[in-house]
Amino acid sequence: MIKNIIYQESPSEDITPLTMAVIPKLDGYGNLGSIIMEEETEHFIIQHTPSKLIDRACKFFGASLKGRQEGTFDVCGITHKAPICIDPQSGMYFFPTSSPANQSCIWIAHSHIDVINKTEDNRTEITFQTGRNVVVDVSYGSMLNQIQRTAQFRYLLDNRIKNLQKHVSNMVAESYT
Repeated sequence: MIKNIIYQESPSEDITPLTMAVIPKLDGYGNLGSIIMEEETEHFIIQHTPSKLIDRACKFFGASLKGRQEGTFDVCGITHKAPICIDPQSGMYFFPTSSPANQSCIWIAHSHIDVINKTEDNRTEITFQTGRNVVVDVSYGSMLNQIQRTAQFRYLLDNRIKNLQKHVSNMVAESYT
């Protein structure tokens, strides 16, 4: 259940490491906006879809959503409903619940998920580490697949970054000898 919503005219609050989900929401006039669900609060962003907010967050870190999706493909070959890394340094890995072009697409932060459960109506309840939850119109199997694909992508990208850092450290150490 979403409570304590702060309404904003523009996305002055970017996606941060505290963001657990970005959920589409219609305002009172039928305009599509987004709720940014954070650990302690929610922000309702008027006239910006979840995918637009994710794209803005990617651009803040020097890429676009499309570029991050292409990077995911290069790392692990995923093409559809690709998980993305907004910023590996802060651990911001998100995955979509459907095609990002779909207005009902929700973006979920991988690192905040505690447990997922089937609901009686073939949807999935996601419980975050804070104890808060959200029910998404996605089957349990599909959600489990998205979580596993994101974990695999995260593992592969993190290993690439660690290997690069190790290589750079070795080069620096060699230059002092």
